[in-house]
Amino acid sequence: MRSFVLFILFTFCFSHFVFSQQVTVRGTIRDASSGETLIGANVKIKELVNVGVSANSYGFYSLAIPKGKYTIEVSSVGYASQSKEINFSTDLRMDFKLEVANQLDVVEINASSSRENINNPQMGVSKLDIKEINNIPVLFGERDVLKTIQLLPGVLAAGEGNSGFFVRGGSVDQNLVLLDEAMVYNASHLLGFFSTFNSDAIKDVNLYKGGMPAQYGGRLASVLDVNMLDGNNQEFGVDGGVGLIASRLKLEGPIEKDKGSFMLSGRRTYADMFLKISSDSTVNKSVLYFYDLNLKANYQINDNNTLYLSGYFGKDVLGYADNFGFDWGNATGTFRWNHVFNSKLFSNTSLIYSDFKYNVDVFNDNNDFKIASRIQNVNVKQDFHYFASNQSNFRFGLNILRQEISPAGIDASEDSDINSMNIENRQGVELAAYISHEWKPHNRWNFLYGLRLNTFLSLGPGEFRTYDEIGDVIDAKVYGRGQVAKGYFNAEPRVSINYLMNENSSFKASYNRNTQNLHQLTNSTSTLPTDAWVLSSNNIRPQVADQGAIGYYRNFSDDKYEFSAEAYYKDMQNQIDYKNAADLQANENVESELVYGRGKAYGIELYLKKRTGRLNGWVSYTLSRSKRKFEEINNGNWFAARQDRIHDIAIVGMYQFSERWSFSGTFVYNTGNAVTFPSGKYNIGGKSTWYYTERNGYRMPDYHRLDLGATLASKPDKKFKSSWTFGIYNAYNRKNAYIIDFRENENDPNVTEAYQVALFGIIPSITWNFKF
Repeated sequence: MRSFVLFILFTFCFSHFVFSQQVTVRGTIRDASSGETLIGANVKIKELVNVGVSANSYGFYSLAIPKGKYTIEVSSVGYASQSKEINFSTDLRMDFKLEVANQLDVVEINASSSRENINNPQMGVSKLDIKEINNIPVLFGERDVLKTIQLLPGVLAAGEGNSGFFVRGGSVDQNLVLLDEAMVYNASHLLGFFSTFNSDAIKDVNLYKGGMPAQYGGRLASVLDVNMLDGNNQEFGVDGGVGLIASRLKLEGPIEKDKGSFMLSGRRTYADMFLKISSDSTVNKSVLYFYDLNLKANYQINDNNTLYLSGYFGKDVLGYADNFGFDWGNATGTFRWNHVFNSKLFSNTSLIYSDFKYNVDVFNDNNDFKIASRIQNVNVKQDFHYFASNQSNFRFGLNILRQEISPAGIDASEDSDINSMNIENRQGVELAAYISHEWKPHNRWNFLYGLRLNTFLSLGPGEFRTYDEIGDVIDAKVYGRGQVAKGYFNAEPRVSINYLMNENSSFKASYNRNTQNLHQLTNSTSTLPTDAWVLSSNNIRPQVADQGAIGYYRNFSDDKYEFSAEAYYKDMQNQIDYKNAADLQANENVESELVYGRGKAYGIELYLKKRTGRLNGWVSYTLSRSKRKFEEINNGNWFAARQDRIHDIAIVGMYQFSERWSFSGTFVYNTGNAVTFPSGKYNIGGKSTWYYTERNGYRMPDYHRLDLGATLASKPDKKFKSSWTFGIYNAYNRKNAYIIDFRENENDPNVTEAYQVALFGIIPSITWNFKF
């Protein structure tokens, strides 16, 4: 560890000395029409070979060059390039505003550099442009970030119509989902059929599949980093859409032109409005809807200081007459301060709040009770980006995260047959520090390495119990507020190496360690808002994953085509599962129901993408396995995890037929999930009981589906723009199995029969979109 730190400090000082005689040009790159910063835009010097950088996540760049007269070129995919000839004699600031290119002549579906896949040392990263998301047909015509990433290699859908996803053999809770740096705990509406991300409000989406940069932590499988639009700082605008199930509206405009802007976006479903017209009193008293609201504002105080304030509020409400009510939702808030210390040092300071909660209300004569649960966190982050030179830049920072979980308790009325139950809250503090270094010592070699140090403290107040092998309490200790009941420390080294074989291809290798202190407990076939969450404790150790990966990357035909092949192996420790017949809800001794073991996942991911032209899209294929091993389950043998799917294929195509007409289609195929079915049955007191043997020893049927879409845009060059989007979900009406259950034959109880429930057949959709 000491040698590692010394090496970083040596490299830092050496880089500073070597390049101290050069001048530095720095600035921010924006969209000319909206003022939005352009993440990943490229800046290079025409006369100097291999002298260039990419803008960071705030559009900021810093480039060191020798003194002299040069041509600086700025480009970003989908935008017209700019170049200026400048006599560089001293440090200076140069901001750029790029104009959108003619989208019919060159259709680009990726907002990153055309060769970033080859040159970037980072492995397992996928970047999506919002234009790409908007063109892909999805369920009910609602554009969806999470449905789109499920079409990428190594990412599997959690189920039919579900916005949950599995990454490289990990479970749903092993994905860190961020919206403007704030954690989103349950990123779905309507029990998973829609995501919480309204695409009208989204600017940029990055998915890291296991190989996370050192600035990210807290999950094993992936990081989904979603950034909201800043808002147009040039002019006011309105856009939105009206669909069969939901409508949306976005307002944006300048607070002060060129200095600050705001964005306000909302969406709501209206299925509940149709329930009101029913003649059935039970139906017309029921409710079924969700809404979400995105807000963001920013203001540039001066050239060196910019403030950002953003928030998200979303809620689902389900109610059945006067008998049952269920609501859940997320709320987040992020305050950020960008500060430029000098031409080389960039700082981002963030104060972040996240809140997820659900409430269940049951009203009847015998059972009148409420169930409520909540997760809250406050996060303080300080991140620095130091541009030591064009070949060397550092990221380092600190993170303090405080989390509090209010487990699901029961508040019953005096006349209820159910007793009230109050379960103690649990609190924890996670402290992290990180440093990473991207270093390019040679034109062919590029290194990205770093270290994240993580300390988790489980805090009082509360009683912390210890259990024996059968789940009985053998010890209990009471801790006061702020007292440390248990602490864990983990070091997370991360390294990626990129070797440029030639200008069109590269080879990469990486190793990453990640830890996780927040755990989701579920024994359902799909993730639900009511699933329990627990923190690491005296019984639950942090989950740990070590992942190694290698990959080959190549571009063809002047970067028109992109190909990649990645292979990975992941070893997971302290994995959590539940005992057979475990009770995970409203259980004050829920930790006694858990078992701990190992996991492994491995696979190969192939990806071919056409980036430009009227016809573009991609094909992805994943061959993978994901297994678990617990001494208490399956006789201690390895068994397939629920997310174990051997084959997964996605084909995505988009065709710009004319200025007004565009067409799209997706086809998906995957092996069915591993599932536990009964192996037999036995009779006790005249009642049949299912007999289960092997955990996840069976498979659901294979899944496949075709979706089609078409968009008719209004005539160009009009102030008011509109379009009609037509979609067909499940075009050939495939009856994919959502549930397979078992029952006794009505005519012969000795005969057991399986029956299948299909959730969706063919579903048409139509949406009218507008902008002015």
